[in-house]
Formats: sequence, structure tokens, C-alpha cells
Amino acid sequence: MATSYTLSMAIRQLNPDLIICGKQSADGDTAQTGPSLAEMLKISQITNVLKINDVGGNISCHTRTGSVSVDLPALITVEKFANLRFPSVRAKTKDVEIWDAKKIGADIEKCGTNGSPTKVLKTYENSVGGRKCKFIYPNELMEIINVEREKRSTKLEYVPSAKRFDEVWVIGEELEKIARSIGKNIKVLPKQRVEKIVDFASKHNPKVILWPGDLWGRANAPRAAVLLKTGLCADCTHLETDGDRLYMYRPTYSGNLMAKIKCSTNPQMATVRVSKPDNKDVVIAGGKGVKGDFDLIKAFAKKIGADVGASRGLVDMGIAPYHMQVGLTGKAISPRVYIPCGISGAIHHTCAIEGVGTIIAINPDKNARIFQHSDFGIISSFKGIPF
Repeated sequence: MATSYTLSMAIRQLNPDLIICGKQSADGDTAQTGPSLAEMLKISQITNVLKINDVGGNISCHTRTGSVSVDLPALITVEKFANLRFPSVRAKTKDVEIWDAKKIGADIEKCGTNGSPTKVLKTYENSVGGRKCKFIYPNELMEIINVEREKRSTKLEYVPSAKRFDEVWVIGEELEKIARSIGKNIKVLPKQRVEKIVDFASKHNPKVILWPGDLWGRANAPRAAVLLKTGLCADCTHLETDGDRLYMYRPTYSGNLMAKIKCSTNPQMATVRVSKPDNKDVVIAGGKGVKGDFDLIKAFAKKIGADVGASRGLVDMGIAPYHMQVGLTGKAISPRVYIPCGISGAIHHTCAIEGVGTIIAINPDKNARIFQHSDFGIISSFKGIPF
């Protein structure tokens, strides 16, 4: 909120036709600033842009969810689709013009920490999801898969707070279960135009609104926060309350730390990541370590009747489509068996597989972090597995 306000006051001095933002910062992964800024400037937005198709009186872009066109002026948030050039050593330097609050006409009380309705209460090392790994031989893989896929699926349980809110609003039915851990009565609203949700909330003044942590929620919840003049905590994995304040927990700094955050304004809002129901009982995923063998991964998945997933690295390389991406910036999954192949086990990936029943990791590096989050491990390249 504070960052978007400061940027909006500066941008009003420039009056541009097009504003280009990144998708998210490396330290927070919240993806809030772009949509918040667009709402403050009252201009159209396109999020998760993979390619700019055409710019004229309007701008047309290809995004994660299809092609979108809006009139200018507009703001777009772009994904990793271009390599930035390095500046030339012969480039001429220019003086940097410094704009302060007075220059852009900003209220200093709305900038920085003073202007933020959300506060970080504490941070600590993220150790969630650790498992005790038993290493097995490659020829034991199919036997383990067949045994583990017959077990009952393990689901994450949300421990209810001792005191709960009288009512909690959720956007989308998938959040109802986690909402019951902090609220006695749950009001479910369907996904719809953000202005309609804001109008309804303005009339009824709910204390808490939870939004889905998917692409739709990331694009719309920040705009709602601006319109409702309240804070928003993104990508929460755990919630608790004392009956008055909502305490939100989320990964930060690429998932290496967990942050406990509170919102000082009402409605208290958060986007929440939940594991989506899996149609298959087994998911096998490839990472950078199998970038040349992803077709083998898909063939193996088809052979055993499994779904296919991918790491962020494989998606960024264009080898796998985004809908397969498992991780903090993709999707959370909860099949009975998950088989990550050539995936290092970075926290932004493992935080999305906490609801998996059994994890069988395949990696040639015996020190790969993924083994710390697996039930079974095979130290081998994918090609070394006898299917």
C-alpha cells in the first residue's frame, strides 16, 4: 500500500501511457504493487504478461491465462520473457534526479512504514515440511509407488484458534476449510468483479476477508485493498487469531524465512495458498536436472497413470507450461505420491508439497535439499531408473 502510494504520486508527475512492472519482488513474492498502483492511478491492468503482442491506441498481451487487450494508459506486470542487456562501458553517465515527498506532493505519513497498514511482528527460519528420508535402490521404485498410492491421502489439518471471529468472509469455496480455523461462521462469496465485492464489503463491514492465492486472487485482492483502504498480506500458509486481530504467516525471502504479520485496519485481508484437489493419486515432476529428459518424464507418467508437474526453473526455460508449475509461484499439490526428479528442493518448491502423502525424490546429488523433505530417496539420474 505505502509503496504503491509513493509510486503513484511520482508517476502522476510523468503522465505515461504505459507502466511496466515486474511480476513480484525477489524477497516477498507478493505481486501486490502492480495491481495496487493501477487501482490508485485508476488505469487498466494486465498481469502475468508473457509477451507484448501489439501497442497502439491500446495494448494487447499474451498472458498466463490467454490474450488480453486494454486501452491505454495501462499498467502491465511482466514475467521472465526477455533478457535485459548490460549497459555499455562506453555509455555516458547522467546525473540522477532525486525526488522527495515534497517534489511529488506526497503525504509523508502515507509513505514507508508509517503508511503501511500491515506490520511484520517477527521472522524466523522456515523449517516446515521436513521428513525423514529412507534411501532405496532404483529397482525398488515401482514397488514403493504401488504400495504408497494405495494408502489414504494425507491432508493438511488446520488447527482452530482458541478464540475465533464471529464471521469470516472467503472468496471461493476452496478457502472455507482454513477459514473455519479462525471463524465461527463462514460467508462464501463467488469470484466476481472486484468492484462488486468491495461494494458489498463496504455495506456490511466484515472484519476478515480471505482471497485465493491464485492468479485471479493476486490480480484482484490488491485492488480491493486500495478501494477498501486496508492492508493485505499475500500468500499466507497459516492463520490464527485472538478473536480480534488476524495473525498471518507467510514465506518470505524466497521462502527461506517465515514472517508473522498483522493488519491494523479492517477488513483484515489475506490471500491464502491452498492445495488443490488432485485428480491423480500420483504426480511426477521434472526440474532443471532433467531438462533434456522431460519427454521421458511425461512418458513414464503416462505409463503409470500419473499427472505431470514441473519446477519453476523448467517452466522459465519454456520446457514445461505454467499450469504444470509446482511451487510458491505456481500451485500447491496434495496427491498420495509425489516424485520430484532433478529438483533441488528450494524452499519455494517444498512449501507447495507439504500436503503430499509420500514423497519419493530422484536426484544424483546426495546432498540435494529435496531429500530433507522426502520419505524415500534415490541417488541417481532419471535415466538410471529401470522403468
